[in-house]
Parts: sequence; structure tokens; C-alpha cells
Amino acid sequence: MGDFAADTAIERQDDARYRASLSRDWEIWGPMGGYLAAIALRAAGAEATLERPVSFFCHFLGPSRFGDVDLTVEALRRGRSVESIRVRMTQGDRGVLDATVCVGAANAGLEHEVATFPTVPPPEELASLAELTVDAGRPPMPFWDNFDARPIAFRSDWPPDGPLDPSWQQWQRFIPTSTFADPWLDAARSVLLCDLPSWPALMARHAWTFVEGGPWWVAPTLDLYVAFHRLVPSEPWLFVEGRVPVATDGLAACHARLWSTDGALVASGGGQGYFRAVPPPD
Repeated sequence: MGDFAADTAIERQDDARYRASLSRDWEIWGPMGGYLAAIALRAAGAEATLERPVSFFCHFLGPSRFGDVDLTVEALRRGRSVESIRVRMTQGDRGVLDATVCVGAANAGLEHEVATFPTVPPPEELASLAELTVDAGRPPMPFWDNFDARPIAFRSDWPPDGPLDPSWQQWQRFIPTSTFADPWLDAARSVLLCDLPSWPALMARHAWTFVEGGPWWVAPTLDLYVAFHRLVPSEPWLFVEGRVPVATDGLAACHARLWSTDGALVASGGGQGYFRAVPPPD
């Protein structure tokens, strides 16, 4: 099990340069893209002069390995109400990620909210992923040890017999620490969670095709965008929903939304994955 705050920590090297250490606790196909993005957001926060994370966008430039990465932060624009910050993550002489972060001052304006929270049980009424996978004889990959995860619909018979709706819904609570008073840490967990549903939503549609002797695929994330609608530093649980409405031309697009327990939309975003064929597991 990792610790999100510790595992995304950055250490200042000199003016606008930082270093972070990638923890193996956040491994999927190597370091998870959303985990890398969360570190980049924290680096932007360290150089921001305004207080409110507004949005995050990044391109993943190449694979990374567990160990140290360097981050260079540049202010593209500084204003009294809005600023734009660029973060570049490298490992040795290789680019890993290039991000742009928008930051704002406290503000007031027109308000409405018509987003509809899905009709789902609260997390305390659902079994944990750890319990469900043990009962199914299918222990989860170690990445899931970072969360208390409560699936809305868990299938013990996996893979399914045919294609399902390409969507995924799950309550997520980071452990051992579940809330983050630092607004940049609070926003960073939204960045990681918006990257989370793409593969499980895609597999709902296609896992049945992963048969012995057939092709196997991965789909590393190419880019990721997150809009921060509100900060919820005292909220331990976030409801994560993702949908892959289209997969074509070797690309899979995911749309993600995060909700609080009282049904407020916390963040939304998404990105695209790029398919690569891989050898079937032994």
C-alpha cells in the first residue's frame, strides 16, 4: 500500500526545479499516468501565486520507470485573477510528461448546476473490492491496495460471455489517508481518479475477446484533461464514473466524472488511450 501524499511529494532543487520519486505502489503498466499527472499538478502548485486549481491538461511523452523524475516549472502568464503554469517532467534525458495548469483567484459569478448524480447506493451499503475479489478467487492487482474501493456492479464471472456497456462506476477512498486539506493535494487526487476508469470501462466491452491464442492489448494514456469544479477537502469518498463511447482507429476515448457523497459534481475530464498489441500472459 502506498500513501498518496507521500508518494506525490516533490522536493525543490533550485528555482522552479523539483524532484519526485515514483513509487511502485502505483504500478499498472509501469507508473500509472494519472499518478504522474498528480505529481505534475503538485509541482505547479508549488510555484502558483494564486490559490485555486482550475484545470489541468497534459500529454504523456514517453514511458517512465520507477525512481526519480525531474520537474521544471515555468509561469506562462501571471495575472491578478488567472495564471497559467507549464510543468515538464523528465527522467534522465527523456521527456515523460508536459502539462499546462490554469490557476485562479477566488471569484464570484453566475451559478447553476444541472448535472444529475447517478442513482447508486452509498459506499457504506456496498461490499469492498477486496472482499469481492477474494470471494471470487480473483485477487486484485496491488495498485488497488491504495484504495477502499466499492464497485457498484461486480461480476464474479469474468470475463463475461459477450460485450457489455463500456462504462465503469465505483466509489473510491484513498487509504491510509482519505482527505487532504491542501487544495493542490485535493485536486491531485481528482487528476488521478479521472485517469482511472478508461481501461475498466473499455474492458467491459472487450474482455470477452481476450481468449487464449488471440490478440491482447494495452492502451496507455496519450493525454489527460481535468476541470476542477469544486474542492472537497473534507470528503473521503468520491464516486468515479467513466465511459468509453468510442474506440476506433487504434484510439479509445474516455469521459470521466467525479462526484461527492452529497451528489455534487467535483471534477470532470478524460483523455485518449493508444492501443498496442502485447503478448498474452503466461
